[in-house]
Amino acid sequence: MGYDIIGDIHGHADPLKALLRQLGYRDRGGAWRHSQRQAIFVGDFIDRGPKQVEAVDIVRRMVEAGSAFAIMGNHEFNAIGWFQPDPDQDGEFLRPHFSTKYGEKNVSQHVAFLAEVIGTPRHAEIIDWFRTLPLWLELPGLRVIHACWHPRYIEYLAPHLTAERRLTNALMVSASRGPENEVEKDTLEPTPFKAVDALLKGIEMPLPPPHTFKDKDGNERSRARVRWWDSQPVTYRDAAMLPEEHRERLPCDPIPEHLRLGHDGGKPTFIGHYCLTGRPQLLSDKVACVDYNIARGGRLVAYRWDGESMLNDVRFHCVGA
Repeated sequence: MGYDIIGDIHGHADPLKALLRQLGYRDRGGAWRHSQRQAIFVGDFIDRGPKQVEAVDIVRRMVEAGSAFAIMGNHEFNAIGWFQPDPDQDGEFLRPHFSTKYGEKNVSQHVAFLAEVIGTPRHAEIIDWFRTLPLWLELPGLRVIHACWHPRYIEYLAPHLTAERRLTNALMVSASRGPENEVEKDTLEPTPFKAVDALLKGIEMPLPPPHTFKDKDGNERSRARVRWWDSQPVTYRDAAMLPEEHRERLPCDPIPEHLRLGHDGGKPTFIGHYCLTGRPQLLSDKVACVDYNIARGGRLVAYRWDGESMLNDVRFHCVGA
């Protein structure tokens, strides 16, 4: 069986349909299907785009028809947290709405989805489907996870998940509780929050003071994502996922050893999440990212995998926004 691994959709239903057509899928019997292949969606179906519910419906119908697999992204996790009441705080939710310093950011990230579903039965229905999504997928020849294949955190979480690698209600609550301080955040010792956060958002490291940068939303940041798939970068300058003008200012001091994951040389691993730009290309011969920023006018990307153990740039397919 061949697989087409499709990147973050973020409510862009029309580019999704165009990409499926390009890959040879056809809408038959209410679901997009291919006679010889299956799609694998890496998560982040919602937020930002113009057709939230339609995008979710396309993916969901394909999964239910057996023509696709889908895993959870951080935006589905956030959507569940927005919807789910906090059992320890009356009137609050696992993902704060307005009552904390994070509320405004949480609202702005989620507003496109809420505009289509809030106050309707579809809201609860879609959230219930999000709860069925596994955190990762491991098939005989490949692995798929939204942001980071972290063996230690995967091993830690596995006994606490359902048999289908889904979050339980109790784990959803504990995974929403962040560490009390920055020191705890930057230790390797597993917690539900740190493990789920790493798998769905990647690994971050504190930048040496006074280094900061502004992210794509204009927020001031003192932490940067790490190129976890590459075991070679061992300095802040090499390992940080930052624009070149920010990265070249960082020192060549070594990063903490526990941040140097690398790839184990086994199955190819497919991820989304990182909002890459430019021509789709591999992160390594074993790791491919299929998120090329359709959410902000980039491309919706797929990798067409046919069993190869070493990945190849020529297998990317894409459509523009």
